[in-house]
Amino acid sequence: MAKEVTITEKIKKLDEATSWFYSDEFKLDEATDRYQDAMKLAKEIEKDLNELKNKIEIIEQDFTKEA
Repeated sequence: MAKEVTITEKIKKLDEATSWFYSDEFKLDEATDRYQDAMKLAKEIEKDLNELKNKIEIIEQDFTKEA
């Protein structure tokens, strides 16, 4: 079973991916593929953050009901 990648790990990977564009290793012929990969990762992070936000809102609602 594959280990689930955390939001923090995904953000670090996205940061590394975007840093490549400013590095000496940048190659124009690779830019499109790397950009698409970075955008896919950014969308995954956004989805994960929205799910986390929803969980927090549910917990907050439950907490305020009990108070």
